[in-house]
Amino acid sequence: MSTDTPKSLREHVLYLLQGGGAHLSFDKAVEGVPPHLRGAKVEPVPHTPWRLLEHLRIAQWDILQFTIDLNHKSPDWPAGYWPNGDAPPDDVAWDRAVEAYRADNQAMQTLVADPATDLFARIPHGDGQTVLREALLVADHAAYHLGQLVVVRRLLGCWPEDA
Repeated sequence: MSTDTPKSLREHVLYLLQGGGAHLSFDKAVEGVPPHLRGAKVEPVPHTPWRLLEHLRIAQWDILQFTIDLNHKSPDWPAGYWPNGDAPPDDVAWDRAVEAYRADNQAMQTLVADPATDLFARIPHGDGQTVLREALLVADHAAYHLGQLVVVRRLLGCWPEDA
């Protein structure tokens, strides 16, 4: 095994968390959603842009907190992972959710990038999870729901034609 394998693995995981390769970046997915469409629903998709953004934020926050906090209690499944309404509750909620998502994603990236973090060590309060598994879960979960957000935006007519 090469001595740079852990560094290389960290770089690959960071690339995924940043939306690299075939993955859509979070920023690309959420930029330019007009405020009047953030709570809009379009058939056959059951979720609005707001519900998808908030679900992404809540789930990523939960995964990060589980990874770093022995005393973290996850929200009830599934209700605790989705917002109550289809639209943001006020004019600044969208921006707050975007910034919170970015901050938690950066925190996960910082954890993965830290050479002191053993990516393969079991999380003491888990049942087999590792930091590596949780970081990959964040990236995988985001890829799925960001794809849904693109579909919703296309159906609503607010996805850039050149994207």
